[in-house]
Amino acid sequence: MKILILTNNDVGLYQFRRELVFELLKDNRVLISCPNGELIKPFERMGCIFIDTPVDRRGVNPKTDIKLFYQYVKLLWIEKPDLVITYTIKPNIYGGLASRMLGISHVTNITGLGTAFQNKGILRNIVTIMYKVGIKNAKTVFFENEENCQVFIEKGIVSKEKVCLLMGAGVNLEHYSVTSYPLTEGTRFLFMGRVMKEKGINELFEAMHRLYMDGIACTLDILGGCEEDYKEIIKKYETEGWINYYGYQKDVRPFINNCHCFVLPSWHEGMANTNLESAASGRPVITSNIHGCLEAVEDGISGYLAEEKNPGDLYRVMKKFTELSYTERKAMGLAGRKRMEELFDKKKVVADTIKQLLC
Repeated sequence: MKILILTNNDVGLYQFRRELVFELLKDNRVLISCPNGELIKPFERMGCIFIDTPVDRRGVNPKTDIKLFYQYVKLLWIEKPDLVITYTIKPNIYGGLASRMLGISHVTNITGLGTAFQNKGILRNIVTIMYKVGIKNAKTVFFENEENCQVFIEKGIVSKEKVCLLMGAGVNLEHYSVTSYPLTEGTRFLFMGRVMKEKGINELFEAMHRLYMDGIACTLDILGGCEEDYKEIIKKYETEGWINYYGYQKDVRPFINNCHCFVLPSWHEGMANTNLESAASGRPVITSNIHGCLEAVEDGISGYLAEEKNPGDLYRVMKKFTELSYTERKAMGLAGRKRMEELFDKKKVVADTIKQLLC
């Protein structure tokens, strides 16, 4: 079978789907269409065929989007794949519509609802209509959490018969193995993700600042690129001595290993992979009490859940964590690892995905 994957970047596909791609390559030809990037070479070494396709990830320029749609139509017409797999909003919509027009079987992956679905207004209505048109003929629509799935069903975007709920992308339990819990004094918190408002970065800074002003011995390591203008405030907090900013990192494991607790106060997620990776490594997780985050944590057992967009509640649970003993923290981390083994093993998620793809 000839399988074409459409996505908006190489990084997410490689970080979270390379095991799936590897399994698909065993019995199929796999083509990947996305903008060129440094992780394309590893895919090519695996045996994939790469097709450079520019995608404006966050822009809303109609001319650019129409151009992308016609690029997909041309690509599908030339390659004539047996199956198209799409990830992220623009490939989902325009790749889905192109597949529908040409009568090609396709499946859609909803890895999160994105900003457009968080606020009521014209943009949300437009995206809803576009999704209805784009994925109308999808063979299967994969979701990573129950809430996202219900939103699409309730809005009439997809029927119940077509949905398949997965445990996110799963987590590679060998790659993210349990390491010794740090014996260092104080509390070293870790945040990994795009530095932007919707990841809860303002709430995190406010909670951390309160802990710092309380005289509690704690620091915050931040991994990820600044997608919004936070550079000056980060520099200020670095000068005060309670933030360490490392930017984007190819391998996050050393930072997870050095931390006492991972924190992600996000406003919305499909399934937060950073929560899964940290828990799999034996680290407690503090995250938002929303679908896409809460699935990774047993509140009070493997970490804590905080109310979204509430810096006071985030401060409360972070302070509570700083008061735990070494033994209690370590036990929390091991409870998180057990949860990953039971529910989020990537091998099982990949097997379930392939079974649905090729049925």
